[in-house]
Amino acid sequence: MNFVDLIIKKRNRQELTADEINFFIHGVTKKSIPDYQISAMLMAICFNSLTERETADLTTAMTHSGNVLDLSCIDGIKVDKHSTGGVADTTTLILAPLTASLGLPVIKMSGRGLGHTGGTLDKLESIPGFNVNIEMHKAIEQVNNNHIVIMGQTNELAPADKYLYALRDVTGTVESMPLIASSIMSKKLAGGADGIVLDVKWGKGAFMKNIEDAKALAREMIKLGKNLSKKVVALITNMDEPLGMNIGNSVEVIEAIEILKGHRNGALKDVSLALGAEMLVMGGIAENPETALALLEENIRNKKGLYKFAELISLQGGIPAVIDNYSLFPQRMCKSALISEEDGYIQEIDALLIGHAASVTGAGRKTIDDPIDYGAGIMLKKRVGDKVSRGEILARVFAENNEKCEAANQIIKQAIKIGSEKPEKKPLIYEIIR
Repeated sequence: MNFVDLIIKKRNRQELTADEINFFIHGVTKKSIPDYQISAMLMAICFNSLTERETADLTTAMTHSGNVLDLSCIDGIKVDKHSTGGVADTTTLILAPLTASLGLPVIKMSGRGLGHTGGTLDKLESIPGFNVNIEMHKAIEQVNNNHIVIMGQTNELAPADKYLYALRDVTGTVESMPLIASSIMSKKLAGGADGIVLDVKWGKGAFMKNIEDAKALAREMIKLGKNLSKKVVALITNMDEPLGMNIGNSVEVIEAIEILKGHRNGALKDVSLALGAEMLVMGGIAENPETALALLEENIRNKKGLYKFAELISLQGGIPAVIDNYSLFPQRMCKSALISEEDGYIQEIDALLIGHAASVTGAGRKTIDDPIDYGAGIMLKKRVGDKVSRGEILARVFAENNEKCEAANQIIKQAIKIGSEKPEKKPLIYEIIR
């Protein structure tokens, strides 16, 4: 085949065949097609989109561009969870031990943070000694014996997606629904899951800025799952304000522990349990979401979820004593408080700006190779709709020096808006699409 002919075909809004899509992805993987031609194809797709069949073929080709894990040696139905990314999104650290404590096999391959979004691996590595680099045979053994492992993604899974995403990022072709959907689903399908629960976020701190785009993406991925014989459920959730109260790495782990201890309620717990409930239903542990929620709440009350998290930490080389002794986490000497200058109600907490503020403290990275400060971050003290009085603390900031603390404070000031009227609270979970 001549790849230029395929570019012209897609430019002219014609469908690509399965063989042509396989030729495209094979060329990406083997680096036999130059970047400028791949970029031209991506732009043609971005302008003219893909049909449902083309998107399914693209996803299948990217899934099989590397290794596809065979998890049949793990007992039970394997259910994965994926979030489209946000701020203070610590759901994995809550739902993974909780669902595993109820017998669901959880083999979770996670990523690192970039920009304003945090990464599960970075959060776990703030626990002294925690090892995310687990060999696959050991991960399978751990799941069969203990029902849980959280590990880094292997380079052999969907390598074509990794290469295409890097090009999309620098060629203005990220915002294409079929390309987003196939990117997410190819990695999940290569991971060997029987079913996938999606947390599709929309709002200021999310990739999808409006709810209709989030719903469209969710439906696209559900259709892909159906076409590829996988069960997929999607929750459409709000990311206008940070999901949790803590933004950083060690501080987010601490918040997850507090929820598992039963000491804290709120948005992060609610979304974690809603996602966990769908996982339990899909995994055959519970008949319906209501029963599943009751099981999850019970394993918070009886501390089985907390004990499973401590077990996970111990299994992967970490110090489980962090569960009861937060001083074992990295500490930062510079601590500052942002004080309210007026009375009123919190009208807005811009999640994107809060994410940027956390990055300024050192908790995030601009490129994947940047070092991060595990002890840096932000603890919010208020949520949208809360009443606030002049002199009250709105947020606490942790960083290695005063300059970083002050720079973060200035961004947080822009992110938090106070007004005289109590605002109408937006729904946290807008819709569940099955």
